[in-house]
Amino acid sequence: MPRVDLIQGDITVVEVDAVVNAANSSLLGGGGVDGAIHRNGGPSILEECQRIRREQHSEGLPTGRAVATTAGKLPARWVIHTVGPVYSATEDRSHLLASCHTESLRVADDLGAGSIAFPAISTGIYGYPLEAAADVALSTVTDSNTDVDLIMFVLFEERAMRVFEATLGRIQRVKGRTS
Repeated sequence: MPRVDLIQGDITVVEVDAVVNAANSSLLGGGGVDGAIHRNGGPSILEECQRIRREQHSEGLPTGRAVATTAGKLPARWVIHTVGPVYSATEDRSHLLASCHTESLRVADDLGAGSIAFPAISTGIYGYPLEAAADVALSTVTDSNTDVDLIMFVLFEERAMRVFEATLGRIQRVKGRTS
């Protein structure tokens, strides 16, 4: 079972094998985490994303799926790009958010990654409520069948850190385990 750690900070400076990018379906960069990863990682990430668009996902990466590229200048070896769902108050899209995490871990396993860092997927411009996103993300990774040894959530804001800490504590109490 992987260890789950939470840290507050900048995901682009974390030393792990794979960093997860909360990408948009175009894979061509954007704002938030996506923009920071492309900016700090350099042009090689965009070049590989463009190749993936040409060769595999001409219509864009579907929500809940994941693909890997180089990490460019980032301290990680790979970036795993996944497209989170836009929040809807009238439609439950939690299965798509869970899929972002399971698919990212599957890609990490395929790459042989021992450690992975996730942001709080879909909680920025996509509007997913932080508490609901934390519950889906942490429940999914703690139940995952993966060879990854360390799953880290790198949370940019203090509020996100508090919500994820409380959620992880609750999940661990319910499951009777600690990380």
